[in-house]
Amino acid sequence: MIPYLFSLIGLILVMIITLLLFLFVNKKSQKQIKISFSCLLLCLLICCTGLLLQIVFCNYLNIVPPIYFDYFVYIGTCFLPVCFLIMSIIFSNTKVKFSKKYLLLFVIPIISLLILWTNDLHHLFYEHYSINMNECVYGPWIYIHSLYSYICLLLGVIFLMRYSIKNSGFFSKQSVLIILGVSIPLIINILGSLQIIPMSIYITPISFALAIFIDAFAIFKFDFLKIAPIALQKIVDRISDSYIVINEDNTITDFNQTYLDTFNAVSNDVRNKDLFELVKNNKDLGIDVDILQKSLNEANNSDKTVVLEKHFNKINKYFHIEITRIESKGNFLGTLILLKDVTQHNIDMQTIKDNQDMLVEKERLASLGQMIGGIAHNLKTPIMSIAGAAEGLSDLIKEYDSSIGDPEVTEEDHHDIAKDMNEWIEKMKTHLSYMSDIITAIKGQAVAFSEQTASGFTVKELINYIDILMKHELKNALIALNLQADIDTSTTVKGNINSLVQVINNIISNAIQAYQSQGKTNESIDFRIYKENNNLVFKISDMAGGLPDKVTEKLFKEMVTTKGKNGTGLGLFMSYSNIKAHFNGRLRYETEKGKGTSFFIEIPI
Repeated sequence: MIPYLFSLIGLILVMIITLLLFLFVNKKSQKQIKISFSCLLLCLLICCTGLLLQIVFCNYLNIVPPIYFDYFVYIGTCFLPVCFLIMSIIFSNTKVKFSKKYLLLFVIPIISLLILWTNDLHHLFYEHYSINMNECVYGPWIYIHSLYSYICLLLGVIFLMRYSIKNSGFFSKQSVLIILGVSIPLIINILGSLQIIPMSIYITPISFALAIFIDAFAIFKFDFLKIAPIALQKIVDRISDSYIVINEDNTITDFNQTYLDTFNAVSNDVRNKDLFELVKNNKDLGIDVDILQKSLNEANNSDKTVVLEKHFNKINKYFHIEITRIESKGNFLGTLILLKDVTQHNIDMQTIKDNQDMLVEKERLASLGQMIGGIAHNLKTPIMSIAGAAEGLSDLIKEYDSSIGDPEVTEEDHHDIAKDMNEWIEKMKTHLSYMSDIITAIKGQAVAFSEQTASGFTVKELINYIDILMKHELKNALIALNLQADIDTSTTVKGNINSLVQVINNIISNAIQAYQSQGKTNESIDFRIYKENNNLVFKISDMAGGLPDKVTEKLFKEMVTTKGKNGTGLGLFMSYSNIKAHFNGRLRYETEKGKGTSFFIEIPI
């Protein structure tokens, strides 16, 4: 009875460990893994339970013939190899889509059970049954059953080994443990089945249990099921972007070292934790759970990547978050959440924006200085004329005052004096009107872009503004502006006149400076206004030799200048954006080396 006592104790220990492992698997794994491993453990429990009852009722109490307990034991024995194979397939693929073909795996086990349960009629399974394997006389079907079972076990081991070697190498802990685990029951069963050494049937489930425990240890202890292969883990740990992978239950199954370093976390606080519980427990990160849930649902219900921009308050970092569904052959494997740290990028962009604002302000101040020079020159002439008129009126007043009571001053002389005074007044009115027009134009140009509002203006108003503002610069450079309007100047243009005036003035100024850089004077700039394809076109042309290649490659794309340290390069860059943003139009150019350049402003009307 002593050997049976050891078997009884061994079976009880196996059952206890199996139950503990069952609870562990159902707590840690994803759904398919839970089911497959649970079925494997259930088969082992059936075997152990049946053999445990056999020892008690047959060997200790001598109540029931032993073979009848095998009818129950073989329910687990027949299906255990198939369950092991299916579990291996799921492990090696993370998740599989089952079809009817998998049902064929259960044909031989079902036939084996039916033959065993009817063994008394034909003895195809056992000709003589004994608890001691070396005393058994086997029927022909048991060899088919055993061969099929070994094939299922061998295929399962191949799946696990191939995946383990691919991920972590042949001599890894996982691979060594799997080889050790499968070797134990195979060697024991082969030795027992061939009756090389004497042993009881109770050693079979114990040996299988030992193999399952070793494989489970390799799988769960050494993270055999991680999404990222272990051979690649060092690589993903070194990438600058953080990532986590969650399964269908929103449990975190994988992450890299960068994630732990970024969020000052440790592996045990992250692995196998519910993502939403982790977020709720870290409220100071500033993550909105509802937005995260909505984004995950959107990503998992489509094949597109959902992108979020988020500032994490706790660590004061900005992240570009990409959420992507992971699939393999139509099977959902998990959801990848990639967190790209864009903090430095945002800082750099803000620095660029600040510098650009400074350059824009510099350009505006330069333009303002240019306008002030034009104002001074344009107002100087009418002011001098008004001063002269005032002096003339003063002389006439003195003359008129001294003529009062003079008998030699005729009525005709009074009328002549009044006529001269009226002429001086009319001249003053003309100059005052001209000054008023200048002030109106300058006032509009001084308005900041951000304060501009859409309105309407006529082509005539535009021409007047340009004439007033550019007259001084053109006159000083000895350049003539040839204006040709091939449309009705009362045509209305929708938009802010000051924005368009600034663009046209900038292009004319560039043309003037192009002539000046070559020492040319007494040249001309052609300014033509016409309609083409439902567009109002403003064409400004010069004959200053064309643009160099280094400028044309970058024109409108970035800030570029031909004026050296005297230019910011913002003029055309801003003009291009201005026309596109405020008029829904287009700014283009044509240039020819040795000849000249034409700029075309096209505005829909």
